[in-house]
Amino acid sequence: MDSVPSRNFFQHPVWAALFAFTAAFLWGWAYPLIKLGFDEFGITTEMTGSKMLFAGVRFFVSGSIILFVARMTHRSFALKDAAKVCVWGNVFFLLAFILLNTTLHYACFYIGLSHSQGSRAAILNSLSVFVLVIMACLFFQSDRLTLRKVMGCAIGFAGILMLNLSSEGSGSFTWMGDGMIILNALCGACAGLMTRGIARRVDVFVGTGYSLGIGGALLVIPGLLMGGTLPNVTIVGLLYLLMLIGISTIGFTLYNKLLTCNPVGRIAIWNSLIPVVGAVTSCLCLHEPFVWNYAVAATLTTAGIYIINKGKS
Repeated sequence: MDSVPSRNFFQHPVWAALFAFTAAFLWGWAYPLIKLGFDEFGITTEMTGSKMLFAGVRFFVSGSIILFVARMTHRSFALKDAAKVCVWGNVFFLLAFILLNTTLHYACFYIGLSHSQGSRAAILNSLSVFVLVIMACLFFQSDRLTLRKVMGCAIGFAGILMLNLSSEGSGSFTWMGDGMIILNALCGACAGLMTRGIARRVDVFVGTGYSLGIGGALLVIPGLLMGGTLPNVTIVGLLYLLMLIGISTIGFTLYNKLLTCNPVGRIAIWNSLIPVVGAVTSCLCLHEPFVWNYAVAATLTTAGIYIINKGKS
């Protein structure tokens, strides 16, 4: 694993916890806001191009804001000296990160969320945490598969399986809904493995801007080619979109920075809040039924994430 650099502002325990909590809490709110945005803009479940356009605008604007701030604060946009030894290889790495972290990740997410309940999707998306743990053990020798990790993954997967137990109002598995959310989670897990590598190649703030800005543009283009539009532009709809842009800008900037200068487990444990916040806010804002298997699933997935990260240094 990468060594942790000397202590800075983002490594202070109190501030690191506060920033990680902020990112997780904001991401939890994205679930109802996306569905509210779809309704306000008149984007229906069959309008795939419009979903991609909506997502692309969100991330392109967010990335542009981050890159503008980077330019105003005189951050370097170039590859770091160590990365210039193999320019094309590192450019390919950055492009792969952009596709996995933003373009493919959120194409699957927006399509899946429009075919699923927000609370259900929030819990199912926590699959990415458990996949990331398993993949880290496969790719990094220093990240060993321990009994604690096996127990955490087993409990977490049990929570995800609880979603598909029959219960009135809880919904059932669908490929366009749950299937796309699972693909989104797999993309997120792969991107999570690559985050530390980004900091070795470019300034992490600039890398976040590249990921969101270019990744967003790569969503806008196919969205337009597929005939995507925003059929009903309203002040309320634009407000939802601005809130989602803010969530992306603040959440990704804080989280990516924290991952580069703190032990991953210490930051990742806060992701246990995302399915809980997402499920609760979806029920409150979208008036979705919060049935018993949602409560059990949220508890088990949160417990699984906690067990995996408990005791990490």
